[in-house]
Amino acid sequence: MRNDFRQLKFKLFLQIAATAAATSLMGLLIKKFFLDGLLRSPFSENFVRFCEKVFHMTHPAALQLYQDLFQKNRDILFMVVYIGLLLLMITLTISRVTRYFDEVSRAMDGLLTEDSTPIHLSSELAAVEDRINGVKVTLLQKRREALEAEQRKNDLVVYLAHDIKTPLTSVIGYLELLESSAELSEAERDRYTAVALEKAHRLEQLIGEFFDITRFHLQEQPLSRDKIDLSLMLCQLADEFYPVLESRQMRAEVSGEHDLWLLGDANLLARAFNNLLKNAVSYGRDGSVIRISVTRAGAYGARVIFANEGDPIPPDKLKTIFEKFVRLDDARSGNTGGAGLGLAIAKEIIARHGGVISAESDAESTRFIILLPASPPRHSLNKK
Repeated sequence: MRNDFRQLKFKLFLQIAATAAATSLMGLLIKKFFLDGLLRSPFSENFVRFCEKVFHMTHPAALQLYQDLFQKNRDILFMVVYIGLLLLMITLTISRVTRYFDEVSRAMDGLLTEDSTPIHLSSELAAVEDRINGVKVTLLQKRREALEAEQRKNDLVVYLAHDIKTPLTSVIGYLELLESSAELSEAERDRYTAVALEKAHRLEQLIGEFFDITRFHLQEQPLSRDKIDLSLMLCQLADEFYPVLESRQMRAEVSGEHDLWLLGDANLLARAFNNLLKNAVSYGRDGSVIRISVTRAGAYGARVIFANEGDPIPPDKLKTIFEKFVRLDDARSGNTGGAGLGLAIAKEIIARHGGVISAESDAESTRFIILLPASPPRHSLNKK
């Protein structure tokens, strides 16, 4: 990228030097041909005759007036004419310089348009042109990303509104049936009550996801400073998911190093790992194994990998998998579809702890790789 203004500086130097040279040359010409001519005939004779005829002055009086006006004030006249000429040349030079500001001003106006055509400036402003075009590309990209995110959010609200209506209708229907049908057997009542409870739990989950949409700004939540046994946390998490895993004949295996301790916010990290394990269950094959490994990682305190067996994630989806309101399968049923916030929240939590998260996917498995430092950045902590 062109990042200097040498050409502009050289152009301005030439313009200023040309202005100074032209002013000096014209000053000499004025002195030689104009002011010196005032002191010689025929100007002096014509001035005296003009005064005699128009003002009816005598010849000696007209000649004295000529000497008082021109001969005695010769230097003053020269300075007045020279200063006027200098101001004129400076004005012309400033006009040339301000032309560059006009160009930059018009280019700044071009940043507000959605036209992707590059902005062109004078060759002397090549560095400014590069930077303005860089800003324009960034603004257009952010504008597109904002529009896409807003569209995804709007679509998601529609999906969730539909998903909420479905379990709510089921809950109301089963409760009305239980209330109005006195002849139902005890087994039927238990079955209808269980279905209504299941739908109510699903409704609670969707409402929670709506709540996440409105309070996604994790930056406002300070991190606490907890001493965390990472392996133990992940084992406890796998145990908590046992009912969900059992319903799909899946299991979670935690392997790696024990007694691996970190400093961080235990609640937020647990939420991040919960989201990752929930994603692994949702997109894993029935009867498969979710493998969670914990190891030390060089400059980082720990490396955690969540690996599940399932269909590979397409490369285009893999690039946006950690963005807000992105769901891998928009056609997923209301029983399993989420708000598309789980992985985005997990990434936010990991980043708040000074770590990084990435995703890999192939025919064998999909892997989420988390690198965490031994302690989160000091500026993020809120000591207890």
